[in-house]
Amino acid sequence: MIEVNLDVMMAKRRMSLNELSDRVGITIANLSILKNNKAKAVRFSTLDAICRELNCTPGDILEYREET
Repeated sequence: MIEVNLDVMMAKRRMSLNELSDRVGITIANLSILKNNKAKAVRFSTLDAICRELNCTPGDILEYREET
């Protein structure tokens, strides 16, 4: 299972969902779906924009965990 740690990176960078949404041009609703691990997929262009604004790598946001 892939876990999304977007909320962790946003907290580390002291960035709100509204601010990140404005910076990357993605709706708050779509970012919220991603942040809450409800997304089925993410575009590389979206991941690129998020990483650019949060100054991080995809590995900082996406984490693989074995299902128990």
